[in-house]
Amino acid sequence: MNEPAVLLRRIRVWLIFFIVCLVLSGLTAFPLVTELNWLADVLKSSPLSDAMPGFTEWIERCREGLVATQAKYPFILYGTDWLAYAHLVIAVAFHGPYRDPVRNIWVIEFGMIACAGIIPLALVCGPIRGIPFGWSLIDMAFGVFGVIPLAVVRRKIKQLEALTAPVTVAGRALAPR
Repeated sequence: MNEPAVLLRRIRVWLIFFIVCLVLSGLTAFPLVTELNWLADVLKSSPLSDAMPGFTEWIERCREGLVATQAKYPFILYGTDWLAYAHLVIAVAFHGPYRDPVRNIWVIEFGMIACAGIIPLALVCGPIRGIPFGWSLIDMAFGVFGVIPLAVVRRKIKQLEALTAPVTVAGRALAPR
């Protein structure tokens, strides 16, 4: 296999990984009440409950809030449905770089900016909403860990671009390198 083909394959593998993570993140935002009921039950019956009482209390508080909201104001959870949908739509946007990475590098850069934006969002909105700082750190980790595959992909796209850019001689484009 030639070098551009190898780079393209690696770019696509990283993009598939990133897309799958976005889709899973989106899909798990739909059944929040069910997931928190399950997590709270698991925590109560595990040694983690004693080892991490603050975490267990926070999960229980979130569960109680979601159960009460679902029972009395289910329309509020529609907001998390939109959050889930946004993740799925953003995942679809990465099909562009999958098809033509050099032309659609802007999608990768957009994703990197979005990952960076998670940090100020968590630092500002977390305290306003009463989110424990430790949980805000977990939220910020999504931005930090999300930017890693995108930075790898961006670097590989730049390498691919350099390898496939047409050579110009006296203003005339020749075949790619």
